[in-house]
Amino acid sequence: MQEIAEVYARSLFEVAVEHDNLDKVREQLGQFADALGANRELGIFFFSPYFSPGEKKEGLAKGIDGAEESLMHFLELLIDKHRMPVIFRIRRRVDELWEAENRRLPVEVTSAIALDEKLVEAIGERIGEQTGRRVELTATVEPAILGGLVLQVGNSILDASIRNRLDQLRHQVAR
Repeated sequence: MQEIAEVYARSLFEVAVEHDNLDKVREQLGQFADALGANRELGIFFFSPYFSPGEKKEGLAKGIDGAEESLMHFLELLIDKHRMPVIFRIRRRVDELWEAENRRLPVEVTSAIALDEKLVEAIGERIGEQTGRRVELTATVEPAILGGLVLQVGNSILDASIRNRLDQLRHQVAR
């Protein structure tokens, strides 16, 4: 399934780049996937083999107004090939490709208490300098970590929380 999603996502991404409407296509794909995820009946309609591709395309045309032509053709292709169930993986992969294209790096800073905004920005700037990418920074508060920080940079996690240190100490004592 992942390989199928990769092929379709890359194809949509390349067509959107070629037509210079990547941001719009990405946004509209996200809106469509969100609607499918939020509305059970809509998901059943598009994922079910009981409805013909013609019925699904008709529903697509009625339900989506003003979408990019390349996205509409893409969604119709997914319907024809019975690949609509991989739409969520396709969306995730298109988002990853978009982030790489725009050299964006998601960074999440988690702390036990709210941090000073300047400190969070300084952390983001430092990560941006080291990676050479534009950082999309979010800060969250999670009292359960007790203290310290947990940094998630892309797919990597640096856990410098007190809770993590206590867990490590507990494992060492248990040995």
